[in-house]
Amino acid sequence: MTSPQLEWTLQTLLEQLNEDELKSFKSLLWALPLEDVLQKTPWSEVEEADGKKLAEILVNTSSENWIRNATVNILEEMNLMELCKMAKAEMMEYGQVQETDNPELEDAEEDSELAKPGVKEGRRNSMEKQSLVWKNTFWQGDIDSFHDDVTLRNLRFIPFLNPITPRKLTPYTVVLHGPAGVGKTTLAKKCMLDWTDCNLSPTVRYAFYLSCKELSHMGPCSFAELISKDWPELQDDIPSILAQAQRILFVVDGLEELKVPPGALIQDICGDWEKKKPVPVLLGSLLNRYMLPKAALLVTTRPRALRDLQLLAQQPIYIRVEGFLEEDRRAYFLRHFGDEDQAMRAFELMRSNAALFQLGSAPAVCWIVCTTLKLQMEKGEDPVPTCLTRTGLFLRFLCSRFPQGAQLQGALRTLSFLAAQGLWAQMSVFHQEDLERLGVQESDLRLFLDGDILRQDRVSKGCYSFIHLSVQQFFAGLFYALEKEEEDRDGHAWDIGDIQKLLSGEERVRNPDLIQVGHFLFGLANEKRANELEAAFGCRISPDIKQELLRCKAHLHANKPLSMTDLKEVLVCLYESQEEELAKVVVAPFKEISIHLTNTSEVMHCSFSLKHCQDLQKLSLQVAKGVFLENYMDFELDIEFERCTYLTIPNWARQDLRSLCLWTDFCSLFSSNSNLKFLEVKQSFLSDSSVRILCDHITRSTCHLQKVVIKNVTPDTAYRDFCLAFIGKKTLTHLTLEGHIEWERTMMLMLCDLLRNHKCNLQYLRLGGHCATPEQWAEFFYVLKANQSLKHLHISANVLLDEGAKLLYKTMTHPEHFLQMLSLENCRLTEASCKDLAAVLVVSKKLTHLCLAKNLIGDTGVKFLCEGLSYPECKLQTLVLQQCSITKLGCRYISEALQEACSLTNLDLSLNQIARGLWILCQALENPNCNLKHLRLKSYGTSLEIKKLLEEVKEKNPKLTIDCNASGAMAPRCCDFFC
Repeated sequence: MTSPQLEWTLQTLLEQLNEDELKSFKSLLWALPLEDVLQKTPWSEVEEADGKKLAEILVNTSSENWIRNATVNILEEMNLMELCKMAKAEMMEYGQVQETDNPELEDAEEDSELAKPGVKEGRRNSMEKQSLVWKNTFWQGDIDSFHDDVTLRNLRFIPFLNPITPRKLTPYTVVLHGPAGVGKTTLAKKCMLDWTDCNLSPTVRYAFYLSCKELSHMGPCSFAELISKDWPELQDDIPSILAQAQRILFVVDGLEELKVPPGALIQDICGDWEKKKPVPVLLGSLLNRYMLPKAALLVTTRPRALRDLQLLAQQPIYIRVEGFLEEDRRAYFLRHFGDEDQAMRAFELMRSNAALFQLGSAPAVCWIVCTTLKLQMEKGEDPVPTCLTRTGLFLRFLCSRFPQGAQLQGALRTLSFLAAQGLWAQMSVFHQEDLERLGVQESDLRLFLDGDILRQDRVSKGCYSFIHLSVQQFFAGLFYALEKEEEDRDGHAWDIGDIQKLLSGEERVRNPDLIQVGHFLFGLANEKRANELEAAFGCRISPDIKQELLRCKAHLHANKPLSMTDLKEVLVCLYESQEEELAKVVVAPFKEISIHLTNTSEVMHCSFSLKHCQDLQKLSLQVAKGVFLENYMDFELDIEFERCTYLTIPNWARQDLRSLCLWTDFCSLFSSNSNLKFLEVKQSFLSDSSVRILCDHITRSTCHLQKVVIKNVTPDTAYRDFCLAFIGKKTLTHLTLEGHIEWERTMMLMLCDLLRNHKCNLQYLRLGGHCATPEQWAEFFYVLKANQSLKHLHISANVLLDEGAKLLYKTMTHPEHFLQMLSLENCRLTEASCKDLAAVLVVSKKLTHLCLAKNLIGDTGVKFLCEGLSYPECKLQTLVLQQCSITKLGCRYISEALQEACSLTNLDLSLNQIARGLWILCQALENPNCNLKHLRLKSYGTSLEIKKLLEEVKEKNPKLTIDCNASGAMAPRCCDFFC
């Protein structure tokens, strides 16, 4: 089948899918290992494509074999069996998968040697033994059947183990990446078992596991020695095994654990597997395929090592391992608790803290939460405060692992020191030599091994690690918070930075794992938690810790404005502390804040701290899609709320309810802060309910907003609700409503009521991107006649047209109108509109600023305007004609008007083709009757003649400023010049 035939068949199949089925097809397509060109295709194009377009994209970016296999398997997975049969019949009939390019065909000749009596069987027996050893070493007990299901779900994304994955000439490099503890290593080990499983592969295949935490302690060796160190029985077979590299899978586990300087993996390369080299050189050579280029590679890493890996790996396939999904976490809670009511209560408590819920993708964290909350419930204690913060949960977990009153000061100091030392060294696994270097005895750790806070490696008995990275971060925070003893003050924490360095932005970038340590440190500064720790273990939190934290924060942010990242970091720390007095002190200096809320956690952090920011004057707010879900879900809640149970209320509704509760608390700052005068809400995905909550606080008499900007906000009805909230708001003087939306009649009515209200004090109104009907414009302009407060009207990027503008001009000829500045930028006006506008210039005694930028009025329109300017009654001072299709002839009209002593002092002619008209214009600029003080022009490259001409004009008219830097992307906005 040729490509056109394939495209036609694929198009026919995809066009039979309905909208939901096509969406599902795309989702399953995204889950497959994509070929290189399709990987680089913007996925937004795929999401927006209909069936015909999707077929075109696939044919242009993917091989025919890949398309056939992927289409058949996706349709089968969607249970669309009729279409699946059609796909098999139509697509496979002419295009059976060709195996001539399959590297494993090369095995055929090699297999003839292995097929000699006894050789092949012996080799297979050897690998069966290896697989059995791997199972006994790693698999048994590592996960239960529940966790196994999660692993198997991810396994289908591994291309060299997925039967529907198209064959390719070059071997795969697969990178499993994700946060700590989500199952990357477990998945990699399962891949090894499947790779070597004799039942899944007709040929003998080999798998080697390279643990970077082990390799970091090895000296120089050959690659053969490196892979055979754990398999002495295979030592004699290594040469013949490596000669068949296409049958080998190398698993490089925990790349971030490899202790090498930046760039060390690419400093040297080696292709000789018998030559001794430092381990980083051998690994780097393997990853960039200089060593054994035909082998399959599977790398696991946390995000911090991805940058180095990108410099090494050739065409890698990145697979993010997400660990427990929401449904996995819910099932885990049900299984752990047994009692559904208790399980769901605990699950909802974890969900109420988005940061904690995100950590729950790691099974170890789910176990910590379940263990802690179940014990509290059994004791009849209230578990709600425990899940408010991560610090509260981890402290309660620690206290639950040991008897009340246990004197563990020394042991806790030792473990917290070890945790801090490891994080500063970017080390999560501690070997025997690490413990000796730090002066830690293995006996010091036994208590925490028994308490399931530490774990010991099953193979390398001398290796220890915390059960999860977040536990290590908690203990590192404890290291800073504990009251120092004399020997600590003398200092033996050799490589550990002080608190100021810990909280610095530089360290946050260099070592992201330290960020959470700072959060836990603020959390441990809470007085109640300090008392809880002292009662449980006899350990005292330093009484000076709060002051030290305040000094550090003040020093870090002194004399410089807070970036968005820094602000969010401050708010997280303050929330984690749950100390309102501390929050008041820290946020007191903030007068202007710009915040982008991307998730429920950030709403929670803001609601805790910003209500204490009493000197806040300006707030710029952006809300990402997904914070509120009400208007963005297809599902409609059609059940009575009183009869709802946990199972009948959809997940999104529960999440939205939590978000709205936090949003209500956050919005209280608008009605409680009398100093807040300026609110900007831009590029925001709100919902009907969240808008109503915000408007409710705006309408209160304690809200004193003066300037409000609403720009590109959804839903469209938000504009109507905001207008309704502003009716009778006498403090409001400036209002901007911008966004590409269709004006509802109710919204126009609300806006008209706002302007008509006797309390209206609005002086500045900007309307941008709205599509209103002529009738709506007529109603709006009629109301303007009665309004005596509005001085500045900006109508930009609107479909006003000449017809609508004529209605406005009629209003402006009314003797009672008060408009001083008028902007009609990009309103699709023509020269005809300028004729009516010229009459306004003559009769209006108030209008001093006019902007007609981006309207194609041409030279004729300029002629009409200049006729109005020539009248002595005209008071216009500023005229913006940027990008108005003006040529040499238009310059002549302007020149004549300027020489007649018109009132203009500021003129913008940028982005017009008037190069030839400059000489004419310059004659007027040199005329003593010309009152112009500021002229803006487009830059005309490096024309020496023009530059010389303008310099001569400046010499003759020194009061005139000529701005020629208004070209292309550097062109200033019209409003900058206009206002």
